[in-house]
Order: sequence, then C-alpha cells, then structure tokens
Amino acid sequence: MSLADSPPLPGAPFFAYRDGELWVEDVPVAQLAREHGTPLFVYSLAALRAAAGAWQQALAGRDAQVCYALKANSTLAIVQALARAGCGADIVSGGELARALRAGVPPQRIVFSGVGKTRAEMRAALEASIGCFNVESVGELDVLDAVARELGVQAPVSLRVNPDVDARTHPYISTGLRDNKFGIPHDEARAAYRHAARLPGLRIIGIDCHIGSQITAVEPYLDALERVLDLVEAIEADGIALHHLDLGGGLGIDYRGETPPSPQALVGALLARLDARGHGRRRVLFEPGRSLVGNAGICVTEVLYAKPSATKNFLVVDAAMNDLPRPAMYDAYHAIAPVQPRTDTPTQTWDVVGPVCESGDWLGRDRELAAQPGDLLAVGSAGAYCMSMASHYNTRGKAAEVLVSGARAQLIRARETVADLWQQERALALD
Repeated sequence: MSLADSPPLPGAPFFAYRDGELWVEDVPVAQLAREHGTPLFVYSLAALRAAAGAWQQALAGRDAQVCYALKANSTLAIVQALARAGCGADIVSGGELARALRAGVPPQRIVFSGVGKTRAEMRAALEASIGCFNVESVGELDVLDAVARELGVQAPVSLRVNPDVDARTHPYISTGLRDNKFGIPHDEARAAYRHAARLPGLRIIGIDCHIGSQITAVEPYLDALERVLDLVEAIEADGIALHHLDLGGGLGIDYRGETPPSPQALVGALLARLDARGHGRRRVLFEPGRSLVGNAGICVTEVLYAKPSATKNFLVVDAAMNDLPRPAMYDAYHAIAPVQPRTDTPTQTWDVVGPVCESGDWLGRDRELAAQPGDLLAVGSAGAYCMSMASHYNTRGKAAEVLVSGARAQLIRARETVADLWQQERALALD
C-alpha cells in the first residue's frame, strides 16, 4: 500500500509520514513504541502551542482570557504547556483545581464550572483565591454564599445561563438545551441574579454560557450570544453590573473531514456581534478544550491478532475502550493509520477492536487497512477525552504518555503496573 492510500490522520504537519513511516515532529513513532511499549499516547508540543496561539491571536488587542478546559486532558505536563502558553484553566472538580495550581496556572485565571460543587471544593477554591465560580443553580448560590461567609470572604461569581440553543452536536455533549442538566434556564436567570445580589458572601462579576462540545458551525454560538446579551441588558437594568462575558468553549475539530471554523473565524464573528450591540468594552472569556488538545495527540497500538471471517474481519489490538472510550460512548470516529505502511499485504476491510470483554470495545469499524500481527497502528485525534476518560476496566493499567518537542521526547506519565491498580485496596480482614 502506498502512503497516498493510507487513511488520513488529522494533526498535520505535526503528525506526518516521512521516509516510509509516521513521525511526530522529528521523532519516529515506531521508535517511541519500542522505547515505551503500547498502548502509548504521543503528543506534539508544537501542536499544543500552535492551537493555543490561534486562540491568543484571535483575541489580540481585546480584554480577554483563554481558560483551558482541563476535562479534555488533565495530564500535568499538558496543562503546564498550555499554562506557559498563556492559558488559564476551566475546572470542574477539586482534583482539577489541584492540578491547575500544580501546573502553575495563576489562581486568578481559574474559573470553576460544574453542576455539583461540594462545600469542600468551594472552600479549597476560595482559599486559593480563584478568579470566578460559574454557578449553575440557585441552590449552589446559597451554599457558596454560606461557605464564603464562613471564611470571611466574598466569592466572585458568574451565573451559567442555559440559553436553550441547539448546538447541533451529539446529544451526550450538548449542554445548552432546556432539557440538559447544565446552567440556569434563560427565563429564570434574571431572578437568580437578583437573588445572588442579595447574598453578602457573593460578588457578581459576570455571566457564563456554554452550549456543548464538538460544535462545527458559528451560528449556534451567535444564537446563544444574542440571547445572553438580551439578558445582560435586562440584568444591568436591574442595577447589577456584569464585568465579563464567559462564552464557553466547545469548538470542534477534524475527526473525519469536519470543517469547523477556526478560532479566528469564531472569535471574530462573536466579537463583531459584541461590538455591533455595544458590548465591545467587556472582558471576554473562552473555555476551549478539545480544540487545543484533540489533534495534538495520537494513541499508538499494536496489532495482536487478525481474525478474518466470511462476514466480518477483526484486527485485535492492545488498546481498548478503557484507553479510548469515545467510540464506545458516542459511536465516535477516530482515524486509524499504519505507523509503517505495508506494501506486501493486500488491503482489507477490518473492524479494529480491543481485548476488553465487551462487544462495544471497538476503535474503528470498516477500516481499509493492510496490516498483520505485530504492526503498529496510530489512532488519530486522541489528545482530548481519551486519557482523561480512561479507566481500569478489566484490571488494565493506564497507558504511558509521551510529549515530543522537535527531536526530543519526554515520558510524562509512566505506564501503570498491575500492582499500582490495587495499591489503595485492602485485603479481606473480616471472618
């Protein structure tokens, strides 16, 4: 098979064929697999910096902050790389708060989202003096007020408004419709702001809106912004000043030929609408996750067995749904490409499946590949919602992770051993 016949792999030019094999920047992927084993996540530092730079460039000259959504990939070195590129952090748990601080994110650049913050998480965030809490219910307002007053401080807050806008994405990652669990309904938000203004432990500083993930069009963002700006004007008419607008994240990436708008196109359209409606002076926040890291990573896996049959051909690989959960969860597509394309094996149609004891354990269906046991495959677009959602199902340790910069590679997460998996467990001591 020629390289021209190989399945496409998003992430070029940082992941590209050279001298008959796949490279990440200036390092052969096969070399990394020999050194660190498989499954193996490999990331490009240049890709991370380029993605962050696109957002920063789009916001140049504006009072703005990009807050990386840690849920996409919270590996410490990844967060550090983005923090050094000027990103803040959008967090949804106390664990992500600790990671962001450990990675060197300035506390004032941290926003705390999520529908279920505990009192302990609120307390930790207040003690760290984070920039803002994105509050998602009136009940949360009351609890946060109480915790802040116990500590003798005021909590900086924005309310996350659910604008009831269809983001035209997978229902599991849509967050801006009335039926979703996120945010305060648009028609209840004005009253919620009046309630928040009466609570002495809170300091209102903004408004927040996030409508979903893997969004590939500008229009849903503009629809949501129009509704939010209507609300901003009503809230400020009530005498409540709003310093910033948090417009969320969710910008999609190319998994299978999608053509989402660039950060420049999306941000440009949103800023133009803000200017047109007289809100250009306001500070704006964005919370990208997938668009920063998704196509900056691949997962390398080895073919264990080839199982042809009369109705279906299976390539069994050593990566599984515990490493790459998106296909099983969302029926998601990830490009799969040979690391060292073969010319001595005919191309066949294969389902690429893992060793986990579930029929849902598949990485790709009906893929045209020329492969034999022992070959390496690269699963594309694996930088987001793969390692961060990985599990220990079937008592499988999490994969190793490597970050590449030019011709250098750093192991940023060691492969878990079986002993690591039960380190926190205790043997039976009851009769």
